[in-house]
Amino acid sequence: VQLQASGGGLVRAGGSLRLSCVASGRAFSSVTMGWFRQAPGKEREFVAAISRSGGSTSYADSGKGRFTISRDNAKNTVYLRMNSLKSEDAAVYYCAASFILELPRRPYDYNYWGRGTQVTVSS
Repeated sequence: VQLQASGGGLVRAGGSLRLSCVASGRAFSSVTMGWFRQAPGKEREFVAAISRSGGSTSYADSGKGRFTISRDNAKNTVYLRMNSLKSEDAAVYYCAASFILELPRRPYDYNYWGRGTQVTVSS
């Protein structure tokens, strides 16, 4: 699976962004998808995950109520809608694919990674 994330940019605090990640290669609908982020000097952290069908989702506490993960298997794309952005949301965001069904939250449970997209939040 090859993954390509996009949609990052500069946004003011309180604003919104929608990240996209397009997959190619192996059947997209056969993998769990996740979003992670990494800020300078920090470890990569879990943001959200979505099941193969899109029927189940999981979020880190930091994004609950503000972030929404979704997928369109017909377009081989997973999305992350981020609302009410805060300065602490600034990071490089990565999409990843996993063969594990149970919405994994650990980076090493993911088999494929895309290049990140930078999100910058200005105050």
